[in-house]
Amino acid sequence: MRILQISSAKSFGGGERHLVDLCRELTVRGHDVFVALRPSNEWQNRLDFLPVENILYVSIRNSFGMFSTKKIVRFIDRHKIDLIHAHVARDYLAAGVAARSARDVRLVLTRHVMFPMKSFHRFALRNVDAAIAVSSAVGDQLMRIFPKEKIHLIPNGIDLNIGDNTNKAEIAAEFRSLHSIPADAPLIVTLGELKVLKGQRDFVLAANEVVKQHPDARFVIAGKDNSIDKKFRREIKRLVRVLGMESNFLWLDWLDDIRPLLAAGDIFVSPSHSESFGLAILDAMAAGCPVVATATDGAKELMIDDNAIVPVRDPLALASKISWFLANPDERRSLGERLKVTAHEKFGLAAMVDGTENLYSKLLER
Repeated sequence: MRILQISSAKSFGGGERHLVDLCRELTVRGHDVFVALRPSNEWQNRLDFLPVENILYVSIRNSFGMFSTKKIVRFIDRHKIDLIHAHVARDYLAAGVAARSARDVRLVLTRHVMFPMKSFHRFALRNVDAAIAVSSAVGDQLMRIFPKEKIHLIPNGIDLNIGDNTNKAEIAAEFRSLHSIPADAPLIVTLGELKVLKGQRDFVLAANEVVKQHPDARFVIAGKDNSIDKKFRREIKRLVRVLGMESNFLWLDWLDDIRPLLAAGDIFVSPSHSESFGLAILDAMAAGCPVVATATDGAKELMIDDNAIVPVRDPLALASKISWFLANPDERRSLGERLKVTAHEKFGLAAMVDGTENLYSKLLER
């Protein structure tokens, strides 16, 4: 198959990671993979396994990027593309028009977020052959736009090597030593883009309660603020300073290798206000790191223990649950072990790629 993946995302996040993993595995399986990216993207280096001639630079600035559509159509004709797969909402219409303009090209889109699509998409995207939902909750949202028979649930999957416990203690010790974290200090970590929706402010407020019972606790916030002014990052760092917890906090930018962080952490926290799936939660699960999460749709689909889920936007409940697991190490370790089993049984990368590849094949057989 000759497949064109489209993403106009500038920065690297969960949806872009999904696309990179999918492209890599499809390439390994012998398919010809092409990618359309915005010229100013910050993550193309992660696609270095693709030939440069397989990459199209196109600026899709909004849902009506018709000039970009013409460029995509020419690329499709030149490379004899069989199928287009779009991953970002503003790319859907451009991909839809391109599929209409090209001959015998199938159109697939993946919805990576919980936000509802616009009502006009119901008519503008009538030529979509398949809409992939990364979770059941996303599938419910897609039901408002597409016929049931066009919606396919293919959960995200990750490379389960992240859960390899080889030398875990050594890796954890190195991480703590590198960042001057005492070996016996409770370590609570969170990972994700720095923005209000991800709940890092709630994480800081919860930490302020946790240190009242565990004054030696350390907290790691890993992630980048991709906004232009970096306002949210400054805001939550100022909050930590005002609360007098600077010595308890470690700030890290985006991590290409999150294994040391998860190996060293006693608890992973997902304080998000909304998650369609929760790749960071799944990473922690695969590594055997206990997880405390807010009751987002994504967390509820992944987590197997309601005792580890707290209400959204409730820092006090979050703090209480973190403190409870710190005070009950046997329960904490048991949770981590059970979450790891779930991750390995249900959410491997191979299963995700199998589902996507099979869907492509069925569409092209029509």
